[in-house]
Amino acid sequence: MSKRKGGTRHQSTGIAPAAPAMELTTHGGGSVEAFSFGDPEPVSRIRLLDYVESMFNGRWYEPPLPWEGLASALHASPHHGSAIRLKRNLLKSMFIPHPRLSSATFGAMALDFLVFGNAYAEQPRAFTGRALELRHSLAKFTRRGEEVGRYFFVRGWHQEHEFPEGSVLHLREDDVNQEVYGLPEYISALQSAWLNEAATMFRRKYYANGSHAGFILYMTDGQIDNADADALRTALKNSKGPGNFRNLFLHMPGGKSDGLKLIPVSEVAAKDDFSAIKNVSKDDILAAHRVPPGLLGIVPTNAGGFGNAPDALKVFIRNEIAPLMQRFRELNDLAGEELVRFLDLPE
Repeated sequence: MSKRKGGTRHQSTGIAPAAPAMELTTHGGGSVEAFSFGDPEPVSRIRLLDYVESMFNGRWYEPPLPWEGLASALHASPHHGSAIRLKRNLLKSMFIPHPRLSSATFGAMALDFLVFGNAYAEQPRAFTGRALELRHSLAKFTRRGEEVGRYFFVRGWHQEHEFPEGSVLHLREDDVNQEVYGLPEYISALQSAWLNEAATMFRRKYYANGSHAGFILYMTDGQIDNADADALRTALKNSKGPGNFRNLFLHMPGGKSDGLKLIPVSEVAAKDDFSAIKNVSKDDILAAHRVPPGLLGIVPTNAGGFGNAPDALKVFIRNEIAPLMQRFRELNDLAGEELVRFLDLPE
């Protein structure tokens, strides 16, 4: 098993060190200081996955990635969250409830499995030993102990609960680096999801702070005196607020053609190819989830569209939902009873 014990855990600040300044000497004997500028860049923990694997803290194994990051990434991009919930909804719609596994419990486990690559169910038992209805345990806070069958529920370093040994059913997605926890399939698309979110937040702040209306009014004509300049300044100030984007009239007989220039500054400084970033990141996310865009309510931009939606849905169910059904049927082997059943696939 790919596990590591002990207290010598890799420590990382997550910040790349800034480049030191360099001093260059010119032919004239003077010096020119060359330096790099900008904030230190954070190092993604995803790149550290091959180093740390699943670290053992003395009682349980820590997840290879911060589950808080995967949980927040669910809401980073509408396409990422929608694709996951589409799979969950299709699974839940075809699930046949069982007296010991309700539709609500199965839906919660399916969402955990698609987001974290892990799903947990607690199997309580009566005093007589009879198995009771399964209860969902949040994957974000569930940790696996050193011994097989030992699990903990950890909300914080001072809030922990150990489940009775052998009472937790753990369904995990396969990972090539360790076999303690599963990892979701969309890890490669996380950067695109965060880029999509960053582009949207930048554009929101761009419009909220009013920088899209910025410009420089450059006047060199001698026909305009201080009184005219003050009147023009007052008119520009009054054009902001609820009545912005109003037209202005300036009468300057005998003025030069280049005596008054309006130089926009925000159009160049704030240009970020917003549409291109959104489209490229969207394509990456859909490719990672392998979801047809027509099933997510995306409006086609080409004349041909996305094809026949019912046919796309059938192919998607066959290629993606059917394998997920088979993964959840593995719970039957863990529970020793056929708890997970689905309706027949559509023809």
